[in-house]
Amino acid sequence: MPRRPLGQLEAEVLAALAGAGGSASTAELVDRLDGAPAYTTVNTILHRLHEKRLVSRARVGRHYRYRLAVDESELVADRMRDHLRHASDPGTVLNRFARSLSVEEARKLREFLDRLGAGG
Repeated sequence: MPRRPLGQLEAEVLAALAGAGGSASTAELVDRLDGAPAYTTVNTILHRLHEKRLVSRARVGRHYRYRLAVDESELVADRMRDHLRHASDPGTVLNRFARSLSVEEARKLREFLDRLGAGG
């Protein structure tokens, strides 16, 4: 069964979990997220991410600690490809994306593209 595209809050929770550098509780993730989402909302998102097998969890006392079960870079790249597939003009989207990159991000992208062009 193919995965549904991630919602914005799901993506933010995954990014916060990746930024935690290991496992984190719901309360710890609430503190890391912008906009002060409700504990119950974040807990529901984590439950859904667990059902999708994007996070794993281990019970510690009465609560769970969560950790990524997938590679964050693969998830983000999948979302970017999905957005490009749905764009009426992917070239313009890529142009705007490239123009929004910092100097360092552009340098890294250029290195990756050069390696791809060289067969690497």
